[in-house]
Amino acid sequence: MNHGRSLLWKRRALSSVSATRRGLPKEKMTENGVSSRAKVLTIDTMNPTVKKVEYAVRGPIVQRAMELEKELSEGMKKPFAEVIKANIGDAHAMGQQPITFFRQVLALCSYPELLNDSTFPEDAKSRARRILQSCGGNSMGSYSASQGIDSVRHDVARYIKRRDDGVPCDPDNIYLTTGASDGIVTMLKLLVCGEGATRTGIMISIPQYPLYSAALAELGAVQINYYLNEQKCWSLDISELQRSLDEARQHCNPRALCIINPGNPTGQVQSRQCIEDVIRFAAKERLFLMADEVYQDNVYAEGCQFHSFKKVLFEMGPEYSNTVELVSFHSTSKCYMGECGFRGGYMEIINLDSEVKAQLTKLVSVRLCPPVPGQALMDLVVNPPQPGEPSHEKFIKERTTTLCALAEKAKLTEQVLNTVQGISCNPVQGAMYSFPCITIPEKAIKEATDNGQKPDMFYCMKLLEETGICLVPGSGFGQRDGTYHFRMTILPPKDKLKILLTKVKEFHQKFTQQYS
Repeated sequence: MNHGRSLLWKRRALSSVSATRRGLPKEKMTENGVSSRAKVLTIDTMNPTVKKVEYAVRGPIVQRAMELEKELSEGMKKPFAEVIKANIGDAHAMGQQPITFFRQVLALCSYPELLNDSTFPEDAKSRARRILQSCGGNSMGSYSASQGIDSVRHDVARYIKRRDDGVPCDPDNIYLTTGASDGIVTMLKLLVCGEGATRTGIMISIPQYPLYSAALAELGAVQINYYLNEQKCWSLDISELQRSLDEARQHCNPRALCIINPGNPTGQVQSRQCIEDVIRFAAKERLFLMADEVYQDNVYAEGCQFHSFKKVLFEMGPEYSNTVELVSFHSTSKCYMGECGFRGGYMEIINLDSEVKAQLTKLVSVRLCPPVPGQALMDLVVNPPQPGEPSHEKFIKERTTTLCALAEKAKLTEQVLNTVQGISCNPVQGAMYSFPCITIPEKAIKEATDNGQKPDMFYCMKLLEETGICLVPGSGFGQRDGTYHFRMTILPPKDKLKILLTKVKEFHQKFTQQYS
């Protein structure tokens, strides 16, 4: 009897101990007095690194833009008739037309019965048959090898060799990816380790594409900022890399240097000399190089040219080409293709340790394989219609038209923004964005601070509410203290881009007068 009372007392005592302390969810009482168990996963019990992740390109401004679109569709009156989203490099959403040949082949691969349709050109059919023969069961609905379809990786290797004027490329060093982003995050996973002062640090440019800061936050790595030189058209200075590295070594273990070329959000194209200097710096400081080259076809400014890190590395000789560890990334989402939704991409690894390469292959196998339609599209990008084939003339015309239109809109954006007092825009040499510097009056800065907002977020939110134009504040990409920017894509059709630029110009003048 005494034993039973003792056991009952222990149970009551245990029940009085905080459920949280015992790792159990607390029970809550509903309105009708019935107890309900609290959530196992709450904001307090979730992975803390996820809460540190921010991604400005789809942040609060974009969420509000979507709300405004819904309100407009419900008949609510606004000072504008439509929301113009210039926040993201989503080419087809902005009206860019897909390349006919790419879509023809993908249609044939998706529905092989169309191979009997005489309206499709023979080169599109032959590409589709080749891709399907590389798929299990001759169907894009089958899994591929984790590293990607073998024939596609061989085509990528041949493309890189052509692009780099004969520099060899081993297909076994090619990994097809779910867009470039997937490859970037995968490589960061391999690099990140350590704790405290030994925790991995990754050097990223400021301004940067928020994928990098978000991935580093999620992985618990140290973000090491190096600043691009806005006064010199967002150029990269080796002295700034050295400053950043030396400071970081006092509190972490810097292991990798990330370069985006052409730049996002800044639109600069790095010179060959700059790339050589970066490679020498990485070799001297024993840093792993990550070259984000997804905008390699988007070069507009006179005198600018894309140089791949791999080509420059090999032309610098064995001292560098045999030692510097490099991974470069490309994607179907940008350039003249703009096929963001297919999530196609690749990465090429150079001088990766053989045992690490085995671990990389293991890591990508966990996700089975990249989307097969994306792999097929990547194959078409690196192996487009050739001279003499039925689709070649139309392909060249469509590609040229798209790139020329982007070049024209890049120049237009720079010219118009530079007519506005208080806005300064560097030449958009490449990629798909302008990143102008804006002057925000002190009164506006104070009001933003009082409202708990960053000044450029305050500016962009007001711009959205008054004009329907959705831009991303520069603070979402990083910027020097005391400076403010916004990122704007050059992708909208020219007539709509003109309207957008006019509205930005008028808003900035009104905003400046209001807070002067």
